[in-house]
Amino acid sequence: MIDISRIVAGRGVKLGLFVALAAIVWVAVGNPELRVLPGWLSLTPPLIAIFMAFVLRSVLPALLLGLWAGAWVLDGFSLNGLFLSFLGIFADRVPEALLDPEHIAVVLFIMMIGGMIGILASNGGMLAVVEAIQKVAHTRRAGQLLTTGLGFTIFFDDYANTLLVGKTMRPLTDRLRVSREKLAFIVDSTASPVAGLALVSTWIGYEVGMIDANQPLAVGHSAYSVFLASLPYCFYPILVLIFLVAIAASGRDFGPMHRAETNAWRARELQTGDPEATEVDAELPDVPPGAPLRLVNFLIPVIVLVASLIIGLVVTGEGEGLRQIIGSSDPYKALMWASFLGALTAGVLTVSQRILTLEQTVDSWYIGMRATLYAVIILVMAWALSAITQELQAAEFLVMRFGADLAPQLLPALTFVLAAVISFAIGSCFGTIGIVMPIVLPLSWGVLAQNGLAGPTDLHPIYLAVVASVLAGSIWGDHSSPISDTTILSSMSASCDHLDHVRTQMPYALTVGAVALFVGVLPVSYGLPVWLGLGACAVVVVGLPYIVGRDVGEGSKNRRNISEAGSPAKRN
Repeated sequence: MIDISRIVAGRGVKLGLFVALAAIVWVAVGNPELRVLPGWLSLTPPLIAIFMAFVLRSVLPALLLGLWAGAWVLDGFSLNGLFLSFLGIFADRVPEALLDPEHIAVVLFIMMIGGMIGILASNGGMLAVVEAIQKVAHTRRAGQLLTTGLGFTIFFDDYANTLLVGKTMRPLTDRLRVSREKLAFIVDSTASPVAGLALVSTWIGYEVGMIDANQPLAVGHSAYSVFLASLPYCFYPILVLIFLVAIAASGRDFGPMHRAETNAWRARELQTGDPEATEVDAELPDVPPGAPLRLVNFLIPVIVLVASLIIGLVVTGEGEGLRQIIGSSDPYKALMWASFLGALTAGVLTVSQRILTLEQTVDSWYIGMRATLYAVIILVMAWALSAITQELQAAEFLVMRFGADLAPQLLPALTFVLAAVISFAIGSCFGTIGIVMPIVLPLSWGVLAQNGLAGPTDLHPIYLAVVASVLAGSIWGDHSSPISDTTILSSMSASCDHLDHVRTQMPYALTVGAVALFVGVLPVSYGLPVWLGLGACAVVVVGLPYIVGRDVGEGSKNRRNISEAGSPAKRN
């Protein structure tokens, strides 16, 4: 039994320490005659957000407290201003963040993509993809590889990926005697990494928006071009996908996952979660009974989405080369065009084939859009926190204080580890990005400038590596965190006991993260070409299953076609 009183008491002590610290700060610097604030107070908003995220295990209250602290600092620590600063968050700070035209475009893009996902789920297009995959999966290896391939296909949203892949592929993997733990691992490993790397997804608007809000004006490149240039430096997301394919193709596993796979292969009872606990709250819309499952209903909207984005970037950009055109383009306008046309195409296909009525199509669009609301709220709060942090000149203070002493080559590795620790603690990639970006982007550019490595015409690899390390570290910590939303959803959709999923996945996540850090991030930061670093990392993670992994059961049995072998013991 969990001792709730002890948990509450422990959190109460931490909260009490925080309140005491705030009181000491107010007494020390709250004198109305004091008009010059110490430089370290500029770090108050992000530090309190990080600290309270650890204490509360929730990112939204942590961001709110960080905003409140920052607003109070700007108001001069007056006692009357304590309450007014809190009210000012929603009267001034949040509206200012939300009403920025570029921020509005990002919010609408995210919600429009969510609406398109809702339509694709209800018109049978997504299930048609699953049916096509199931027809050619007859072995354990094929089942795992094709499930992974489906995870690559659902690239535009991590929640849609998690819910669809786990829920629909579970009967197939059960029949092929693939453990529920392995299914949950596949689902979890193709959710955030794929969505985070995709050129069109609900993530890209958030990532580009955070880069745009926090990088110094001296960078001289659009946020979208910085995002594209940083993708090769996203070692962990890339490597975990390569590792996933290697594990599935080799038929080998190690650690707790090997035991889970051995039990499943020997037809023992598969580990399942509590039937009540495996009900997923954020369900995708259901396909109407008797509706046709047509692959074109999925492929055409996705093709329109991607093509519209590419055309939009070219049309709104100027220059001679492709990189110059994309760098000068208007990504927000292109993203809006692409998401609108993709959702419209999905709706027209659905209504014209009479799969759904117009009203039902709109309802499906709304259900999908509503699922993005939580991410949008975090994004707006993070924007507001970023604005306050910039107003307090936190970056300038950090550069002045540490710029001369901090080696630029260590910035990507430190960012990677910091983002991973915070993400593990709060269980949110989006929340971590919103907390870390305002600190590390201005700091890294300032440190590079002090060392003569920053210029407006050329993006230094270390700066790109820092940008990528925020995303990569967030995903790494998220994969290892038992309170992560995608980790929980992966357990639910695979009907796997949640602790079993965490226990079997964590060794894999930690191993790939260590390879990314020591073989990729650090050597590249010290001058190794990024393509060579990625190649070395890929060789290591591909070789891991063969070096430390073992076959599941007897090799000959593992390779035979088991589609006619029947299912193991009765499962949920």
